[in-house]
Amino acid sequence: MTFENGPINLIDPDTIEQLGDLVTRIEEEPDLIVVVFQSANPDFFMAHFDLLSDIERVYTTAPGPTGLLPHPDSLLRLSKVPALTISAIKGRVRGAGSEFVLNTDIRFAGANAILGQPEVGFGAVPGGNPMGRLAELVGRGRAMEIVVGGDDFPAQLAAEYGYVNRVLPEDELDDFVDTFARRVAGFSKAGVSGTKHFVDAATANPGRGLRSRYGRLQAHVDASGERGSPAQPLRTRLAAASGNRTRSRQARRREVLNIAGVSGPGPT
Repeated sequence: MTFENGPINLIDPDTIEQLGDLVTRIEEEPDLIVVVFQSANPDFFMAHFDLLSDIERVYTTAPGPTGLLPHPDSLLRLSKVPALTISAIKGRVRGAGSEFVLNTDIRFAGANAILGQPEVGFGAVPGGNPMGRLAELVGRGRAMEIVVGGDDFPAQLAAEYGYVNRVLPEDELDDFVDTFARRVAGFSKAGVSGTKHFVDAATANPGRGLRSRYGRLQAHVDASGERGSPAQPLRTRLAAASGNRTRSRQARRREVLNIAGVSGPGPT
């Protein structure tokens, strides 16, 4: 599966909708053993959510099969599909993109990959449960460093922490992932899916617990505006900035970046 959406591979409401359809196909394919996710852009695996897209659509679309909003619904279901899922990461993967790769089973990264969760830096709570995933992978202290610190993590440091499985030279990543995926694909579906199930059961990663955490997170985000936290006002201001189509895209981008506390015109 190859991601390709604009010059920096942004995630938008259409991406979320298509991801939900893809997860359904994976769930329903009885002979599928391995799925590899990669990017057509060597500099951006998944940049982040597109702040200039129709943000309100994300919060007003009907819930998915788990009862959660479409984005966390797709991530939760992705984490539980009976196939083995692998992210072959080249370039930047931040925010919602990081949440996506965290919900795949294995993450192999090129030497130039950069990962991160910047949401706290502009007053938002990450909505795809990276807190829970990272706490399971790297431990509580390092999870706090990654999510609350909001900084970029280069591939080698991410591997040292456990954010990714291992780092390969850029020109060796594709062949390594292909060889690994083909090896696993040669095994029986029952063996692969059964082993994945028992690994999940033996770690802090059972589906029931994940659904509960996602539900509590969604309830927190939904109620945050009523408690006076910045999350709901930020969402409203971002929606207003992205929804006014009478201004130029550049002007709207400057406004969104100002809201987010980011200087300059470059991607975040």
